[in-house]
Parts: sequence; C-alpha cells; structure tokens
Amino acid sequence: MDARIQEKVNTWLSGNYDETTKEAIRQMPADEQADAFYRNLEFGTGGLRGIMGVGTNRVNKYTIGMATQGFANYLKKTYPNQEIKVSIGHDSRNNSRFFAETTANVFAANGIKVFLFEALRPTPELSFSIRHLGCHAGVVCTASHNPKEYNGYKAYWNDGGQLVPPHDKNVIKEVEAITSVDEVLWEGGENNITLMGADMDQAYLKMVKGLSVYPDVIAAQHDLKIVYTPIHGTGITLVPDVLKAFGFTNVTVVEEQAKPDGNFPTVIYPNPEESETMSIGLQKAKEMDADILLGTDPDADRVGIGVKNHKGEWVLMNGNQTAVLAFAYMIEARKTKGIAQPNDMVISTIVTSEMINEVARQNQVACYNVLTGFKWIAELIKEKEGKENYVIGGEESFGLMIGDKIRDKDAVSAVALMCEMAAYEKAKGRTLFDKMIELYIQYGFYYENLISITKKGMNGQKEIAEMMENYRNQPPSSIDGSPVITLLDYDLQKGKNLVTGEEWTINLPKSNVLQFITEDGSKISARPSGTEPKIKFYFSVNTALKNKADFDATYASLQQKIDRIIADMKLK
Repeated sequence: MDARIQEKVNTWLSGNYDETTKEAIRQMPADEQADAFYRNLEFGTGGLRGIMGVGTNRVNKYTIGMATQGFANYLKKTYPNQEIKVSIGHDSRNNSRFFAETTANVFAANGIKVFLFEALRPTPELSFSIRHLGCHAGVVCTASHNPKEYNGYKAYWNDGGQLVPPHDKNVIKEVEAITSVDEVLWEGGENNITLMGADMDQAYLKMVKGLSVYPDVIAAQHDLKIVYTPIHGTGITLVPDVLKAFGFTNVTVVEEQAKPDGNFPTVIYPNPEESETMSIGLQKAKEMDADILLGTDPDADRVGIGVKNHKGEWVLMNGNQTAVLAFAYMIEARKTKGIAQPNDMVISTIVTSEMINEVARQNQVACYNVLTGFKWIAELIKEKEGKENYVIGGEESFGLMIGDKIRDKDAVSAVALMCEMAAYEKAKGRTLFDKMIELYIQYGFYYENLISITKKGMNGQKEIAEMMENYRNQPPSSIDGSPVITLLDYDLQKGKNLVTGEEWTINLPKSNVLQFITEDGSKISARPSGTEPKIKFYFSVNTALKNKADFDATYASLQQKIDRIIADMKLK
C-alpha cells in the first residue's frame, strides 16, 4: 500500500478513535482500506457528501466532527464577542440523526447556541428556521437524492442560503486546518442545545400558506385528486399538513413509501427524477384516476410530478417542464389577479430551460440567470433586496424556491403550488399537460435532456478534469451539422464568438462550466459535479409549435435532434 495511505491508516489505529472503528479498519481488505483513506473527504463549497463508513474519505462521526469544528472556528472569528446561534436539521437517512447530534454537540461545546430539530424535517424548513430565529449559520445532515450508502452535511449562512464567497472558501480553509480529531471539542456544551419542533412547523406552514395566489380556486376544486409519495423521506412530516392548510381534502399518500426509512426499500435511487422511483405512485394515480401525482426526495427539496397527457396517458414531467409551469403560473396569475409589481423579478440558472427567459421577456418581468445551485439564487435575492421584488426561482434539477422567506429549494411549497396550478387548470377543464402545450405554442417549444457520466475510483476526478480540458482547448467546430458560434467558459469568465473572434467578460463567479451554442439555437452545457466523480451534459433545442395537433411530431423531432447531438459528441 502507498506509504501515505498507510500512514493515515496507522493514525486511525493508534489515535483517539473508538474501538469499533479500529476493528472495522483491521477487518478491511487492502483495496477497501486504500479507497477509504487515499484522500480526505473534501469539504467543498456545499459541504460534505460521500459514502458512510470508516476512513478519511468517508462520512462518519470523525469527518463530521472535524468539519463542524472548522465551521465553528470560522463562526467565532467572524462574530467575535457575540452569542452565535446555529440551526441544525437532518433527513431520514441512516445515521442522519446521529450525525446531526454530533454536529450539535461540537457546536455546543464551542459555546455556540444550537437549535436542533427534535426529529427529521425537510431541508427547506431548516433554511426557514435560520431566518426565523436570526441564526448566524445552519447545517442539515443529508445526501439529498443519493443512494442509501451516502450521507452528507450541507452548510448554510445567516441568510438561510448555502455558503457563498467569501464564506465558502474561508470555511473550507478552517476545516482543512483541523488535522486531528484531538482538535475537536466533542462534548461539554449540552446546555447550549435547544430542541425545536411544532412551533417552527406552524411558523413554516403559515409562511407557505401565504404563497397561495388563488385560494378561491382551491375552495372550488378542494376535492382535486392528489396522490403524494414522500419516497421514505422527510416530506411526510409536512407535505400532507401543507396541502390540508391550502384547503385540499382529497389527498392519498402512497402507503408503501410513506414511512421514513434510510434503506429506501422500494427504490434504487430515492430521486423523483427517476421513473422507477415514481412507478408505485404512478400506478396508484392510475388506479384512482387522480388529477396529479407528486413525489419528494428524502430531504424534501426536490419535487417530481406526474400528470395525464393529451392522450390520457400518465407521464412524468421533467424538471425543466415543471419549472416552466411554475414560473409561468406565478407570473401570469399575479398579472391576472392584479398583484404583479413593476419591479417583480424571477431567477433561473445557466443550465435551465431558455424558455423561462422567454416567458419572462414576453411578460415584461426581469429574469436573471445565475450559476447552478440555489445558493446563487439566494445571493442574488440578497443583492436585489429593497430594489426588486423576488417572485420565484428554480432550476432544471426539480428544484423551486417560491417567495423569499426561505433561501433554498423547497419541495413542500412546490407541491402545494403545483396542486393549486392543477386546480386552476381543472377549473378550465384542462390538465397541466394541456397547459404545457399551450405554453409551447405561445413561447416556443423548448426541449431539454441531460446525461450524467460517472468515473469511479481514484482516477475518476482526473479523467473528468481531462475531459473538460479537452473541450476547453479544442471546442467542437460544429455539432449535429450546425456551426458552434458561441463558447461560454464560466471558469475563465469569458464568452467568445467563434465566428468573429469577439470576446467578452461573464459577470458571474468562476465555475467549471462550458457551454456551446450553435447557429440553430441549440445549447450544450458540460458541468462536472463538485461533490462526486461525475460530469453532466445538458442539451437544449427549440423550434416553433403552431398548434396542438403538431405536438407529437414536433416532440419526436426534437428528441431525435438531441440523440444526434449526443452521438455526434460521442457521449454514448
């Protein structure tokens, strides 16, 4: 074994680690030891995420504790001689409660006042609680929609959003400065911990109810047939209550997936983006002849929806379609009701459907595009506070953030608004799919797809870095027969017209994202993950849709175009 890895193994075997951990290391085959210790699990700009287990490259008590000590040190440097407050939550994953309590104990031992949720809660409620309690920071223990072997640690700042510059890099430095578990204050501050539960739930429910645009429509359509699955996650704690508070009376929870369970026994990936994950809910919706199906991931920040299409068949909407429906509803409904403000704004991201920009443009509402991640939406809200009125933000990864009382994606409020939208359309004798087609006719038929390529093992990150470097240095001259006319490099913060040679500055923070825009309006984005050895490619194409009768043929042609793009770029 590599001498550096062996040294780390020896440190754990001889240091202040519990005997169960040491015995687990002794029982590990050499290749497992190498993977568990070849690096320190990276505390990135979003926090920690990885496979649970012993070792420096795993999520465990010690990596969580050292991360928390670093975060605590930064908070104490940033807020000297102040009473510092943090809020802590967790999802339904295995060990999440233990990790949340570990985090709470370390903060508390550092003299920091901790508000810890008494049990699992949706991540958006954690974001809300930070603002509601006036906390300086927050942490939620979750790995979102990753498989059951994973867990993680998301760090938040005082606005309820995840860490952004300069705090993200500064916290990383403090975390990296903790080189031994002996530097961690593990216990001694138990009196600094306060449990929270029902009162915070009620404050959050009141906030979400205030987002409703058409409560009168819900009253008339209160018996809308809703099927909801929490996919063994935290959504069960609040989503049924929120739907009840909105006035919906006919809600069926998918029984097989109702109980929180970190083993996610009915699914492979607890992700509402996956059709397999939503299949039990879809079957239930078909049996009941429901109006809408909704599913939330384990920490209830992503929402997937199913509806009947124009042929009466049940289909799942993708993240871009869900976002377009939500943006269009909030913009159009506020306008129709007379509550739109001249300074209303909406926020999308650089890899989300361009259709959102078109909806906003035609309705004369300012639309800003930020880097991927809701922390950037939160940061822009903070920047525009008092000058522009934030209405809604979202991105293609099944995330929406409605209203400014929280600063992270919120599937709980999204479920409620989606149901209100379904009720609004049902009152007109239509489904949400009918509305989607109408939007395509009005604003243009934008179609998107995404593929994700994972490179496992120690060389995974290196292979992805080489892939990006090749695209950066040798961009394709054409894609699917259409010349590439624009290259956007968000890492270099430069845009370039490949025809004229003209260059310009991209006024966004650095991010390792490349975008190619072709002459025919197609957009291809390449974006490596910051937390996993994975690279995502986003594809967007568009054309005009003249009428509903042309929908199927136009949809098929756009699908074929993306298939050709993927083949041309040799991504499959």
